[in-house]
Amino acid sequence: MEPDLFTAAAEARQEKDPSSSPLAVRMRPRVLDEVVGQQHLLKPGSPLRRLVGEGGGGPAGPASVILWGPPGTGKTTLAYVVSKATNKRFVELSAITAGVKEVRAVIDGARRAAGGFGKETVLFLDEIHRFSKAQQDSLLPAVENRWVTLIAATTENPYFSVISPLLSRSLLLTLESLTDEDLTGLLRRALTEERGLGGAVTLPGDSEAHLLRIAGGDARRALTALEAAAGATLDKSEKEISLETVEETVDRAAVKYDRDGDQHYDVASALIKSIRGSDVDAALHYLARMIEAGEDPRFIARRLMISASEDIGLADPTALPTAVAAAQAVAMIGFPEAALTLSHVTIALALAPKSNTATTAIGAALADVRAGLAGPVPPHLRDGHYKGAAKLGHAQGYVYPHDVPGGIAAQQYAPDAVHGKRYYEPTRYGAEARYADVVEKVRERLRGGAAGD
Repeated sequence: MEPDLFTAAAEARQEKDPSSSPLAVRMRPRVLDEVVGQQHLLKPGSPLRRLVGEGGGGPAGPASVILWGPPGTGKTTLAYVVSKATNKRFVELSAITAGVKEVRAVIDGARRAAGGFGKETVLFLDEIHRFSKAQQDSLLPAVENRWVTLIAATTENPYFSVISPLLSRSLLLTLESLTDEDLTGLLRRALTEERGLGGAVTLPGDSEAHLLRIAGGDARRALTALEAAAGATLDKSEKEISLETVEETVDRAAVKYDRDGDQHYDVASALIKSIRGSDVDAALHYLARMIEAGEDPRFIARRLMISASEDIGLADPTALPTAVAAAQAVAMIGFPEAALTLSHVTIALALAPKSNTATTAIGAALADVRAGLAGPVPPHLRDGHYKGAAKLGHAQGYVYPHDVPGGIAAQQYAPDAVHGKRYYEPTRYGAEARYADVVEKVRERLRGGAAGD
């Protein structure tokens, strides 16, 4: 809600004594140009810049926006910057504690402010995904008529958590996890600036690298960990924040893992090879190392999707759908919950029967094509739908398989250069045993042999 006497007093005290606020609050940007990352949302003329007055109003005034992104990427920070920079009336609500009554009170106040003083209202609604459909419905008239300009923040996919009418009346702005470069700059500013730690401590490279791993793209987590480590260092009457102190204060051992170096590829390779070797425990170990190192969960999910086809294939046809579903879930929920999904699919793939025939089959076919074994498509398989195709002999003599008993027509499908080549050689592992029986019967029928069972 709007600041009351006690809130104003608390803010005044924090301005006089910044150390009374957490480091993450003290380092919060005051203008858009201080915002870390999200540069794709801060270009000249962007909706956020228009919200702080960098642009015109009237019929082309700033639209309501929904900020969607993982925790610690700056959703609340952007709303805070707008509140400080705009000349509009700014009201903040949290969907955790507010309901329809509070929303209607804000809307009524906005209409009075607009009518009596010509003052526009910006409503920041945090965690909008916690609002029910009815609660979100109560926002629609105000947004549609621009009685308020809504800034809504959510960590959940808005296509699932925000009602369609509200989504269609707002601009959806997607915030990205901060990069290590973004967080490095933020940590170094926090170390030196007066509103931060004012040079009271230093941060060597190994401690900084561990803080970046802990942060996982979350600015708030990075600053909170830095503040805890700095406090412990000063308590010891030391100047330099050691790696041991960082580990002690955040209760997390340093993971020897360089996401941009050899370890990135070595650990990813070890994960896939452990799955291929059906060692579920080793696979989970390497998965845990990647998670603890702050690896992008989408990268892990992509590797698992590849493994499902490369090493399991038709031995368990459910492996690929499982991996794809996991990748979609990971993209929607992010860490920390994504770790459960990645564990789920890693265990399933490691314990599945294995077959690499999909890999070897396409590899052999590609090798022949690259060697020039292609040749023209047989005339009866060519497109016969256009005028003149029949005169060229295209599609003439083609046997429609659905008209043949058993649905398999004995005719040549491959070009002459590779006719009779066998690329797929099934194993008898898992579900692929069924394909091994089927493929021989089908090949016999294609050669014109007896139907069989």
